Amino acid sequence: MARARSVWRCQSCGATAPKWFGRCSDCGEFGTYVEEVVTQTATVGGRAVSSGAAATRVPLGEVGLTGERRVSTGIGEVDRVLGGGLVHGSLVLLGGEPGIGKSTLLLQVAAGLARSDQRVLYVCGEESPAQVGMRARRTDSSAEGIELVPETDISAVERAVRDEPPGLLVVDSVQTAYDPELAGAPGSVGQVRATTARLMRIAKDLGVTTVLVGHVTKEGAIAGPRVLEHMVDTVLYFEGDRDHAFRVVRAVKNRFGPISEIGIFEMGERGLSPVGDAAALLLGERERAVPGSVVMAAMEGSRPLLVEVQALVTPSYLQVPRRLATGLDTARLLQVIAVLERRAGLAFSAHDVYVSIAGGVRVAEPAVDLPLAVALASALADRAVPLEVAAFGEVALTGAIRPVSHGETRSKEAARQGLTTIVASLPLSVTLPPGARRSAVSTVADLAGLLG
Repeated sequence: MARARSVWRCQSCGATAPKWFGRCSDCGEFGTYVEEVVTQTATVGGRAVSSGAAATRVPLGEVGLTGERRVSTGIGEVDRVLGGGLVHGSLVLLGGEPGIGKSTLLLQVAAGLARSDQRVLYVCGEESPAQVGMRARRTDSSAEGIELVPETDISAVERAVRDEPPGLLVVDSVQTAYDPELAGAPGSVGQVRATTARLMRIAKDLGVTTVLVGHVTKEGAIAGPRVLEHMVDTVLYFEGDRDHAFRVVRAVKNRFGPISEIGIFEMGERGLSPVGDAAALLLGERERAVPGSVVMAAMEGSRPLLVEVQALVTPSYLQVPRRLATGLDTARLLQVIAVLERRAGLAFSAHDVYVSIAGGVRVAEPAVDLPLAVALASALADRAVPLEVAAFGEVALTGAIRPVSHGETRSKEAARQGLTTIVASLPLSVTLPPGARRSAVSTVADLAGLLG
């Protein structure tokens, strides 16, 4: 017979230990071990007892002939991130910081599906039905096809789904759900793994499209074991600064479409509104040339996006000058400063350097190197870059400007917004739009020629 025993499990990485330790030997986190009671499987002769059920064989040539069935959410930006809409029977995980708008977005998605005659089951484990109702009225997301289930017991949720399978199941959030057959508090590693496994089985057996809300840690990763992201079909991150109006939904895993696609939203009194032309809003306040400001033509998935890179270089009164970056990696900032000092003869050692991507957008691609270098050189010399300049490119350690992908797409988007001087390393095969011209900058030592 099965026997119960106690183990200590790390809540960060899922590692187990026979006793409590102050520091996890696998992930190095402190104070993450929690005691859990697990059931030991019955064995005979040292081997686990099998149920005796035979595995089902399915010929590969007979599956996947009809293609995946997709359902539009009614929100174009969400459909873009998902690759065309929600896939029938898929399991989607949406993570983000508290208060960023995850529940608001999913309520709007649920309302869009309900208006297209899709029945939606919304499991509200964190909020009461009254609270969800208040948000629905504020965002105009009330629909007849949405049913609320104020429940955290995953067994009760499974019975409700199997009695009358909905078109969409929303679980807000997976960290509040628990399996009564398993010991441990809701949100623990074992509970999160078990509840997600049951929801995945429901989604695949009944063909119910399921969306899970996941909490994130202080480092920005989804809380719980890493296996949670491996179990689901799609992982979406809801990014943005609560002090800014813009929100970005980014796909980091998608078994049914491309990754790195983003959807851009603006938070308002009526909820989240899709932003069609983000460049016009992000660059709308650039009315005059200012030192330390330059426009970057970035790529987010298949979408070109123009963002403003801002830099401030000021004399430092500290023994170790500050280096602060918002919206991009600080290590990339330090590398670009080192290249400018060594290859362009610019001196930042006695200056504090502050860099930011305007609008709360985050850029992680190497193409930010060149606009970052241009903004730093402009801020240090206190000379403005002309308004019609757009830059993108990778800066090598030798100081050379290297080409990046989608150069023609970036150039066309820049020209569409009136930025006709393209500062980048473009192959001769790239055709620029009418009225646009290439800049003669090939290394970081040539950046001084851009400044007005």
